[in-house]
Amino acid sequence: MKDLHINDSSFKANVLENSLPVLVDFYADWCGPCKRVSPIVEEIASEYEGKAAVFKMNVDENSDTAAMLGISSIPALIFFKDGKETGRLIGFNRKEQIKQMLEKMM
Repeated sequence: MKDLHINDSSFKANVLENSLPVLVDFYADWCGPCKRVSPIVEEIASEYEGKAAVFKMNVDENSDTAAMLGISSIPALIFFKDGKETGRLIGFNRKEQIKQMLEKMM
């Protein structure tokens, strides 16, 4: 599977300029709920390959983007379409909830 990690400098090209619907998982290595969400996000990335873009961003290493988006709690799953935020899920969410948000953008 391809590396899903992006950073402050690649955020614009990967997320805001992407023609596909995008899901970004904002996390930190020390965050327990983030570790529970991570495998779910990776499964969704595989299932939606070619239909949606899925990325992960470490907020400790990429504070500019986290600040720009006003992220104050993690995990934060933020959905984008055509360069605009369409929704966000904060905290641990089940796979069905995440997929439902993604499907709304299709």
